[in-house]
This record gives sequence, C-alpha cells and structure tokens, in this order.
Amino acid sequence: MSLRLNSTAPDFTAETTKGTVHFHDWIGDGWVVLFSHPKDFTPVCTTELGYMASIQSEFDKRNCKIIGLSVDPVESHVRWEKDIEETQGAAVNYPMIGDPTLAVAKLYDMLPADELPTCEGRTPASNQTVRSVFVIGPDKKIKLQLAYPMTTGRNFNEILRVLDSLQLTAAQKVATPANWNKGDDVIIVSAVSDEEAKEKYPQGWKTLKPYLRVVSLQ
Repeated sequence: MSLRLNSTAPDFTAETTKGTVHFHDWIGDGWVVLFSHPKDFTPVCTTELGYMASIQSEFDKRNCKIIGLSVDPVESHVRWEKDIEETQGAAVNYPMIGDPTLAVAKLYDMLPADELPTCEGRTPASNQTVRSVFVIGPDKKIKLQLAYPMTTGRNFNEILRVLDSLQLTAAQKVATPANWNKGDDVIIVSAVSDEEAKEKYPQGWKTLKPYLRVVSLQ
C-alpha cells in the first residue's frame, strides 16, 4: 500500500517494550511521531534513539507521543536500550515496537509486501529502507513522512520544528515560510480575504505581493 500525506495511518496491534499497543487507540486525541530503524545494535540508530530520549519532554509539551520501531523482537530492543543509555546518557522511556514478522514495516510501505515474514537472517543492508519518520495527527492522518539513508542521522530538532508548524497551521489559517521557527512571522493563506484578515489581524500585516501577506502572531 502506498502512503501519502493525509492518508490514514494504518492501524495495527503490536508488542512493544511497554506492552501491547493498539496503535490508533494509543494515539488517542494527540499527535505521534513514529520512527523506524533497520536493525537493533546499529550505530546511527543508537544515537538517534538516545537523542529522542533526551528531548522527549519537548514532545510531551506538544501533546505528542514518540514510538520507535525496529525489525527485531522486543527482547532484543530491551537489550539494546541498555547500550543506548550507556553510550548516549539517556534512558529510552518511550515504546519500541517489536516487528519480527515485518508486518508493521510492510504496512507502512517500508519493505515490499512479498518479503518473507521473518527478521531472521536479515541485515541492516537488507532493511535499509526501514529508516522512516511519520508524524501523525489526532485525526490519525499522516501529516509528514520522511525517509533517510542509513549513513545519515536524522535531525529531530527539525521534526520538532515541523510539529510546531503543523500544530499552528491546524489551528489557524496560516502557513509557515522557509526556515520558520516558533514565534517567527507567518503567511496568511490565500483562502483568507483581506476583509477576513482585518478581523483576524487588527494589528495589520505586510503585503509583499497580493498572494504573499506576512503577519506576526506575537
């Protein structure tokens, strides 16, 4: 199944390091970041999981849960978590999905549907496409999806930045410009007329072009 932005995130039930998760129920009325890893005990992913553990409170502030996935059993994840805490200085307190039959990886189109349903004998190279990030909204729709190569560690500060934008633009009729950060000026979307904008933004805005109106929300 091919997933696109605004597709419904596939639901599933899986065992994790924090018990059984029924994914849509677990999301509840908040946001979630699902990020996947090709194999346990891989170097780049070790740093990523540790960094996410160190900034989990930032996601908590945004009503956003974190959940990891690796194509290995839960027991392996538990052993890996010890290495992560030892080398990265942060304990993984969010769930890690065990996916030894590749079911979730296939469901999220990270591996071909015709792969044998086992993690046995697989290597990081054969799982290299299992390096994805999905941001999913309270409506269970995919709001962002990214895929990274194995040799490039993911920038999770960027995921936080995108999450701030997604949450702001879901609540207000604005868009965020290039390199926007929380608190920066935003763009009034074209669907908002000047008359409506006057009501929403009595402080005024800057018109760079008729289609490019910039406003401060501060």
